[in-house]
Amino acid sequence: MEPRSLMRVMRPTRNTPFADVLRAVAPPLGASCGALALLLAYTATGAAGDPPPRITVVDAHIIAVPAGSVSTAAYFEIRNTGPAKDTLLFADSPKLGVSVLRRTVRRTGTGRTDPVWAVDVPAGGTVRMAPGGLGVVILDPPVLKAGQKVPYLLWFRRNGKVTVRTTVTEGVR
Repeated sequence: MEPRSLMRVMRPTRNTPFADVLRAVAPPLGASCGALALLLAYTATGAAGDPPPRITVVDAHIIAVPAGSVSTAAYFEIRNTGPAKDTLLFADSPKLGVSVLRRTVRRTGTGRTDPVWAVDVPAGGTVRMAPGGLGVVILDPPVLKAGQKVPYLLWFRRNGKVTVRTTVTEGVR
């Protein structure tokens, strides 16, 4: 072997700033791209995130406005058949007056109505609104007749808007 060819093989490589940066960035960049590819595959299968709640509303009714009254009430039974909890944030109707979630609290024989800011609906659970407890008070409602159907909107944190057709009933049931 000639000495000249041996020199060519053993010649040290020169480090340029670009080559140094490339060598330093390549491993973390490759790991990041690999992690991103795995995350993309994980979310594409639908396995990412909490499973959603499944909200259904049954037994929705509004009490017909008693003569001389400036308010009435609406009651709902909210069922969550999903594996995650949800929260009822507020309820309203485009056909009625102002609606407020409220709870009647009894202390020493007298009742007091307090506003409720949110109602948790547990996973696999049911929330029943009823007179003397949790309900929706409707301020300044129009005249409502028994049997009339009124749309109501229940707004949940995770489920969003749930539209319900409520039935107007005579008196408390």
